[in-house]
Amino acid sequence: MSAWRTIRYRAEQEAERSAKKGIERMKWEDNIRKITPYTPGEQPNGRNVIKLNTNENPYPPAPGVADQLVMLNLDQMRLYPAFPEQTKLAEALAKHYQIQKDQLFIGVGSDDVLSLAFMTFFQSKRPVFFPDITYSFYDVWADLYRIPYETKALDENFCIRPEDYRQPNGGVVFPNPNAPTGVLMDLRQVEEIIEANRDVVVIVDEAYIDFGGISCLPLIRKYDNLLVVQTFSKSRSMAGMRIGYAMGNPKLIGYLNDVKYAVNSYTLNYAALQLGVEAVKDEAYFRENCDKIVTTRRHAEEALRRLGFVFPKSYGNFIFASHKVVEAREIFEKLKENDIYVRWWNKKGIDNYLRITIGTEEQMEALYRALEKICGQNSNLR
Repeated sequence: MSAWRTIRYRAEQEAERSAKKGIERMKWEDNIRKITPYTPGEQPNGRNVIKLNTNENPYPPAPGVADQLVMLNLDQMRLYPAFPEQTKLAEALAKHYQIQKDQLFIGVGSDDVLSLAFMTFFQSKRPVFFPDITYSFYDVWADLYRIPYETKALDENFCIRPEDYRQPNGGVVFPNPNAPTGVLMDLRQVEEIIEANRDVVVIVDEAYIDFGGISCLPLIRKYDNLLVVQTFSKSRSMAGMRIGYAMGNPKLIGYLNDVKYAVNSYTLNYAALQLGVEAVKDEAYFRENCDKIVTTRRHAEEALRRLGFVFPKSYGNFIFASHKVVEAREIFEKLKENDIYVRWWNKKGIDNYLRITIGTEEQMEALYRALEKICGQNSNLR
């Protein structure tokens, strides 16, 4: 065999072996759980960016948080943190909400709490119910944990219809106020859903309740199947600390802890456990912060209406708005060109809506000026 033929033969043999190896390497994919993940809002890095796309609080945490930060004991960082239910944070939250510590579960942000709740409470072969327009993590968790689910359509005003939740199911979860719409369901309707589903766990996700709603927390005394979930990320300005919590009867909380400790015992870090206490203690700052956002939201409603937007009444720290003439995607892209970020979903039913987080008054004024140019309005925003 000539040298050239030898080289070609060896090359062909190597290519064949590589192809076979490639096929073999790909076989492991047959045993991989494939899922469409949750898509978070963009996280731009520019200094002059106005970020109104992830519902973060535009104001800093309570002053005591900063004071406690410089006093953290660095030697504690080498140790595993205490179990959350045994900490001063648990004591502060229990005192604040007038509940017992065994009625409280603390996790790494409300996403962690909700994820564990899905894993713990939704084990029926019947489908879990939640709205078709809602927090887009719900269907991700359901798919991840192989939980059957069924979405329930909102009415023409983006409202949840309690009567849709009276059918047999494996559990119910919904936010109140809803996200991304901001629509609030009154307590009578919330209780109607809980009462109709006494044989399953009902989870009410109250991430935005502090911006104008009334919590259904008192109902945990009446309903042993109710779990109320809240977070430090929105009204307490601590999204970066990742603190969430659930409240319910001790048996529910016990089951939730069993699953958590089967997954990871040491979940919440030492700094979060210490700093969270200061955020809970300063009730005056908390109320002032929420009131500022509600006031700015009211101003935003007036300004956006003058600019040609329509939207349902929001009780969150955001507005879910659609323009009468200009398409949402066009507004979204042009705002980005001006370093202003809002949230847009390329999703049927809400693809002509923008979710606009309430920022500072200065940030919102910049938004209005940009929208005035984009939407061709000449209204006096004052």
